Amino acid sequence: MPVKIRLQRHGKKGKPFYWVVAADSRAKRDGRFLEKIGTYNPNTNPATIDLDVDGAVKWLQNGAQPTDTARAILSYKGALLKNHLAGGVKKGALTEEQAEAKFNAWLEEKEAKVAGKTDDLVKAEAEAKAKALEAEKAVNEARIAAATPAVEDSEDAAAESGADSEE
Repeated sequence: MPVKIRLQRHGKKGKPFYWVVAADSRAKRDGRFLEKIGTYNPNTNPATIDLDVDGAVKWLQNGAQPTDTARAILSYKGALLKNHLAGGVKKGALTEEQAEAKFNAWLEEKEAKVAGKTDDLVKAEAEAKAKALEAEKAVNEARIAAATPAVEDSEDAAAESGADSEE
């Protein structure tokens, strides 16, 4: 039975939410699956991915072929790296401890990158809010300035007409 690791669409129209599943390649896209490996939510920035890395590695070692998008998700979360390191351990190129240390170092680096992107997005959003507030203040000041001279002109005119009538 050919097994694929692929995405199963859930969620409503315009708001997709996916399950990452191991399924028989002959099954329908949203049909029967063998095991749910994780979830993928592309609606957030950065996309939210919850993946059972060990379960994905188990399926990869048993011959499951990921689809293109599933491969990108597995790569992003480190499942393909862990599978590669497990192959090195099996061949005797490195020990289990070395493989685990390499994977953990990669994972920490990846988490730092994601945290950096999240921080940059928060900063950009704060800057955009500050610019919008400044623009709104400028528009309001211009509106007040445009309205104020009209009032002063009418007061000046009234004062002048009152001065003329007093003479």
